[in-house]
Amino acid sequence: MKNGSIKNIKKEVLSNQWYTLNRYTYDYQKEDGSWETQQREAYDRGNGAAILLYHPKKKTVILTRQFRMPTYVNRNKDGMMIEVCAGLLDEQDPVSCIKKEVEEETGFKVEQVEKVFEAYMSPGSVTEILHFFIATYDDSMKIGKGGGAEDETENIEVLEIPMVDATKMMSEGTIRDAKTIMLLQFARIQKLL
Repeated sequence: MKNGSIKNIKKEVLSNQWYTLNRYTYDYQKEDGSWETQQREAYDRGNGAAILLYHPKKKTVILTRQFRMPTYVNRNKDGMMIEVCAGLLDEQDPVSCIKKEVEEETGFKVEQVEKVFEAYMSPGSVTEILHFFIATYDDSMKIGKGGGAEDETENIEVLEIPMVDATKMMSEGTIRDAKTIMLLQFARIQKLL
């Protein structure tokens, strides 16, 4: 199916608190040539980056655990999520952003990162493009305790988990974060560990 033409786009800001929620009203031309007015809401939180840190010899990965309110209100009993390190670009390029996030969240300093793909994470309602990276780590790269930026109230716990256990945690539903599952599956397909 080919995308029809779009015209008369009107944007209305519904909320601009934490991030921005916009309502778009527009005319969309259907396949048969007729026009219809449509309305959609889109949440704009900016673009982000995520990274899987892995240790090829130990066959381990670095993940984080933190409280996520949206999951708590949607049937996640304690609201805790196990995830790869990630963050919003905040006007930075994806490589600079992810290096900064790794240091803040995990305490590791990585120099070399490899971008492996990018994806819209929830294209029906969120504008965000997420840039996905991988990088190796070793114990000599640990320069701080991690835990997140002090001014961001993240309270992040840093976890070093054998890849075999991370795979099992996905199957058991302990790891339920999409970006984390995507990067762990990428590591399995590429036989990184």
